[in-house]
Amino acid sequence: MVQGVGVKGLTGIARRLRKHSTDTERHLWRHLRDRQIEGFKFRRQQAVGRYVVDFVNLEKKVIVELDGRQHALDPGDKIRDEWLRAEGYKVLRFWDNQVFSNLEGFLETIRDVILTPHPDPLPQETVS
Repeated sequence: MVQGVGVKGLTGIARRLRKHSTDTERHLWRHLRDRQIEGFKFRRQQAVGRYVVDFVNLEKKVIVELDGRQHALDPGDKIRDEWLRAEGYKVLRFWDNQVFSNLEGFLETIRDVILTPHPDPLPQETVS
């Protein structure tokens, strides 16, 4: 979270993060972009509430976060994840090295979460 930054400020931060992506983020983006996972659209470095997340599918409310060493003991990540989950998002956190060491397994995990029905689906409208 960035303290004291409004929505416009988050947009600028997200834009800068996209321009200066890590090698891991660029590598994963090649596999998430253009609806490559079951036709679902992902966005990268997207503002969600008061946070900027690494990758998000807004339709299924799935967030993918890539963590490097700086996240190992960051208590802010837990607070952030709790807030995002309270907003209905599924938050998947992976270590950077997992993207390179087990890409297929990593993508399969994302695919499984995207395809798993929500535990409390909205009621379907019935036509009489």
